[in-house]
Formats: sequence, C-alpha cells, structure tokens
Amino acid sequence: MILSALLTSVGINSALCLVFFVLYSVLRNRPSNVELYIPRMVAEGKYREEVEFRWLRLFSSFSWVKRAWQPSEDELLANSGLDAVVFMRIFIFGLRVFRFAVVVGIFLLLPFNYMGNQLNMDFTDLPNKSLESFSISNVDDGSNRLWIHFSAIYVFTAVVCYLLYFEYDYIAARRVSYFYSSKPRPSQFTVLVRSIPVTSGSTLSDSVESFFSEFYPSTYLSHSIVRRTSKLKGLINEGDKVYKKLVHMKSKEIDSQQRYKRTGCLGLFGPKVEILDHYEKKLEDVEGDVRREQSYVTGKEVPAAFVSFKSRFSAAIASNLQQGVKPTEWLTELAPDPQDIYWPFFSASFLKRWMCNIVVIFACIIITILFLVPVLLVQGLTHMDQLEKWLPFLSGILKLKIVSQVVTGYLPSLILETFLSLVPPVMIVLSSIQGFIAISQIEKSACIKMVWFTVWNVFFTNVLSGTALYRLDVLLEPKRLPELLALAVPGQASFFIAYVVTSGWTKTFSTELLRLKRLVWSFLKGGLCCCASESEDELEVPSIPFHREIPRILFFSLLGITYFFLAPLILPFIFIYYCLAYIIYRNQLLNVYVPKFETGGKFWPVIHDATIFSLILMHVIAIGMFGLKKIPLASSLTIPLPILTLIFNSYCRRRFLPSFKGFPAQCLINKDRLDEQDPTISAFYEKLATAYNDPALKPVRYSARSESSSSPLLP
Repeated sequence: MILSALLTSVGINSALCLVFFVLYSVLRNRPSNVELYIPRMVAEGKYREEVEFRWLRLFSSFSWVKRAWQPSEDELLANSGLDAVVFMRIFIFGLRVFRFAVVVGIFLLLPFNYMGNQLNMDFTDLPNKSLESFSISNVDDGSNRLWIHFSAIYVFTAVVCYLLYFEYDYIAARRVSYFYSSKPRPSQFTVLVRSIPVTSGSTLSDSVESFFSEFYPSTYLSHSIVRRTSKLKGLINEGDKVYKKLVHMKSKEIDSQQRYKRTGCLGLFGPKVEILDHYEKKLEDVEGDVRREQSYVTGKEVPAAFVSFKSRFSAAIASNLQQGVKPTEWLTELAPDPQDIYWPFFSASFLKRWMCNIVVIFACIIITILFLVPVLLVQGLTHMDQLEKWLPFLSGILKLKIVSQVVTGYLPSLILETFLSLVPPVMIVLSSIQGFIAISQIEKSACIKMVWFTVWNVFFTNVLSGTALYRLDVLLEPKRLPELLALAVPGQASFFIAYVVTSGWTKTFSTELLRLKRLVWSFLKGGLCCCASESEDELEVPSIPFHREIPRILFFSLLGITYFFLAPLILPFIFIYYCLAYIIYRNQLLNVYVPKFETGGKFWPVIHDATIFSLILMHVIAIGMFGLKKIPLASSLTIPLPILTLIFNSYCRRRFLPSFKGFPAQCLINKDRLDEQDPTISAFYEKLATAYNDPALKPVRYSARSESSSSPLLP
C-alpha cells in the first residue's frame, strides 16, 4: 500500500469519527434517546427528564467526556464491579506500554529506518511510495544501526514485563480488598455437588441431607436439588411472548376491522376470532401447561444439588476435597452466583456434553477454513495488480487515483472487520454447548476462542496469505518460520494501520458509542411503524460483551508489540485508539452497561497470557529479521529473550494465578469472623436457603385468575 492510500483511509475514518462524535453528543440529550444512550441510569431511576426541552442543549453537551473522565477507580468499582475495573486496566496498561513505545519507536527507530538505503527509493514523490521505507526493511543489510533495534527490543521487553508484573500484583491485591469490602454472596457459601449416589428406598434429597449432615454437622445449612426444566422454560418463554402481545394490544385502540382475525396461516385461513379473547384464552392454556409441567418436574431430578454452608471456609474445603471413597461420586466445585447459572447445562446428559465438545472442535476448524475466503479477498484488494488481473473489466475505473486509494486503503479493512463481527455470536453459541455451568464461564471460553481466532485469521493468515499459501514447503520446515515471518510481516504494516483506524477508531465510535445499529432500528421503528407502542418492548439494559471487546483490544496490543521495531509508524495510531477507547468505554460502563455477573477479575490471566504471546512473537520475528539483515550475532543474542520471557511468565503464574482460582484460607476465615458480628447474617442465611431454586419453578402470575392459585409447587 502506498502512502497516499493510507492517508486516504486515515482521512475517511477520521472524518467519520468526528461525525459520530458530534452526532452522539447531540443525540444523547434528546429525551427520545435516553433509553438508547443512558439505559442504565433510566433503569436505576437516576435520570430526570426536563419539563422544558431546550434546543441549545443539543449543541453544548460535549461535557460527557469530562463526566466520563472524572470518576475514580473506586467509584467505578462501586458502580460496575471488579470486572469493569479490570477491563479498564487493559487500557491503562496499553497506554503505559505504548506511551513508551511511541517515544522510542517514533523518535529513535523511525529516523534510522527512513535514513536507510536498502530499498533504493526516490523520496521526491513521497505520497506514491511504499510505506516500507519507514520500516526496518529499508535499513541496509549488515548496518550497525540494527544494533539500535536490537537494544530497543531488549529494553521494550523489560518494560512490558515490569508493567505486566505490576498490573498482575495490583489486580491480585484488588481482588482481596474487594472480597473484604463486599457483602456476603451466595456463591461464597455454596458448592455444586454432582454424581450423587442414591441408595434404594431414599431420594436424592435424602442422600444429600444425610451425607452433609453427617460429615459437616456444624456448618451444613441447606441444599437445593436440580431438576430438568428445559421443557418448562420453553413454555414460560412462550407465555411471556403471549403476555407481552396481550398487554400491547390492550394499551392501544383497536378499530372494528382490526378486532378480528383468522387463526390460520398468515391470518388468511381458519375461523375468525376476536383478538383479545383469542390471546387471553391462549395465555390461560399456556399458564395451565406451565403449572402441569411444574407438577411433573418433581420426578425429573438430576443427580446434582447446590449445597450451602454457614461459612465460606467450609464451602472452600468441600469444593477442594474428595468427598467420597469413590472419586467418581460426590464431585464438588464452587457454585456460581444464582444469576450467573446457565440452567440448560443440567438438562444435557454427560454423553451429550461430550459429543458437543467434539462438535465444537470441528466447528472451530470449519469456521477457520471458511474465514480464509474473506482474507484472500482482502489481500487481493490490497494489491492493485492482482485485482486488475482478477477483474480486467474494471481496470479503467481502478486506474482513477481516488478509486485506487479507497479500494486499496479503506475497503480491505472494512470488509475484514465486517466478516469478523459475525464470529463472536457463533463463539458464544459454541461455548454454551460445551458444558459450562455459568454464563461467566461461557463468556470467558468464548473470549479465549476469539483471541486465538483473531490472532490466527486476522494476523497470521493475512501476513502469510501472499507467501505461505503458495509455498507450503516452508511450513514443513519449522526452522524457517522466523525467516518467513521476517519476510512477510513488515510488508503488511500499512494494511494493519488501516485496520487499526477502521476497526479501532471508527468502530469504537459507531458501534460502541453511537450504537449505530440500534439507533437506525429505533428510527425505523418509530418512523415507519408509528403504530408501535412503547409498552411493546421492555427497557433493555445490556451488559458489556467481554468476549467481543477483549479480543479486539488484545489484537491491537499484539500489532503494537509486534511492529514496535519493524514498522513503528503504526504505534501512534494504536496509542490514539487506547486514548479514545479509555474515555468511550468509561462512559458506557457508567451509563449503558449493567454487570451481568462478577468473576472477581478472572479475565486478567487471559490478558496476561496474550501479552506474553505477543512478546514471544516479536522475539521470533526479530531472530529471523536479524538473520536476513546479515547480523547473525544479533540474531543469536536474541534467542535468550523468549526463554527469559517464558521464565518470567512461569514465575507470574506461580506467584499470582492461584489467587485468581480462589481466595486463601486466611481471607476466608477472617471474613467469616467478621460475619459473626454482622447482625444481618441470619437474614442472609434465610435467603441463601432458597437462592438456588430454579427460576422456572417460581409461580407464574400472568392473569388475575392465577394469583389465587400461584403458590410454589416445590419447596
């Protein structure tokens, strides 16, 4: 890609970012958009609508930037939880890393790259020259200037490792302080017990009661047996839909022509019925089916139960020790919070979950192979000569300067990001059938899948598509991998700069801040479907999609670390992305997103491991690059660097990772002693006894007639 094409892409995306910023600042103050841009404040009752709407407020409302910047980390912790704090620490860590990288890369490495003569470029027509003139490829082979790059790699690695250690230590300490300051949570006192053996003449409930009363007599509190409720949940969902339709129809005036409809296909066939009576009768039928299924569900017990204790320490002991003589019975693990439980897990058999895991593996392989199609398309667009060869009838149009700059500079990254946005929902579906008992575990699994999917399909496939796909023999020789990467990676710097600007800058403004899709949908629904009532849809308060956002942020970090010494021109664009994203995501966490679960910062080890991988990838490329540049000594002296990085990673895992798997006995016992002096702990125990009852077993109250007979059917 030539410099003018990159500048065209940056110009287009910068203009779009400015437009989206102004639009958001104007539209967020309109009363009709409060449920779109500050749904959390509306749901929590913190939004006060002004009686008199002043149009001047539309153009003087850029103060949201200041309001997003001002809250301290402690305020963010109290408002959104530790997971939100850890999420924002990714940006703080990135800003610290790339602030140093920009200073070294732009003011030290970039001038040495530019002053090289390896590519023999004429800089009189700079806009039409390749960006490789700013990369290490332009440094002369065997030049002593390459020792500057060698030293920068060592210093940069040391800085990143120091910051990683600092963040790991900081977040581990935050976990402990958050644990001490938080109120008692059901998950801290409860374990999930599976593979419960049942003796003849007794029930599952009797077995659980007898076992834990005998072996935990002083701390055992209560238990809840799990039942298969997948069919019941389907009936409840159907009842919810019918109920919403009925409420919507009663809230609007219906003329005589709309009062009746046919019950057959598309409302064209079948007998005519009165709409309200039809839906009321249908709601009563569904309600009856729900209650009948609730009565049948007693016999659909699963050999699993949630067992609660009077202390956190007892729950921790029960979750970590083998309970029975047979290791396949009385399997225990700490339970998630009640709102975090993924109840369909219990409706699937062990064989079904095992088969689903096999299906997930093959599905990931198939998706990876299918994603090669858009990658090859994108790579074809970045090379104008290939595009003219594939589409000769467009050669006349492609010769136009502005068209060629847009096609090679802006369009490839836009196409790749469009296809990539389809993958996160698929990864959530695949993770949900793998047998995780918590929504947070599903999200974390999908996050890990997306991280490696993005690294392989967006980085490696784009980098190697022009070389390795046509030289498969190279892949069969692992020793030549550093050389191959050193040849291929620098040439893709311009594409990844455009990708950072498109997927980082513009998408963060359009999708995250402006919520463009939902804005367009609300406009269409309000303008074209004017008959729709506000009561038709409930206020939707979303939660932050960690599985979509964390992999994208980590990928930009990988690009910055990898290209630090290869093509430092990318570093300012990544640094600007982190600055913009820091403000935007803070605003969204305060005004839009509500926590759906709380893992206590367990996403940070994923971030740490991804950063270590990025460092090692940089080292491997450096070994190959110094070899190509005919400085074998520098190449040899770089080999210890990935080894030292792995040793550092091993130390961090031993030092910090156990703190993220559970809390130490010292913390648990101290917290239990504090609870003994808490006058509200007895009320908490009463709630804990029913906290893990399946929501599907709660009484349904759709109609007034059901209220008199809506007592729970199960204790």
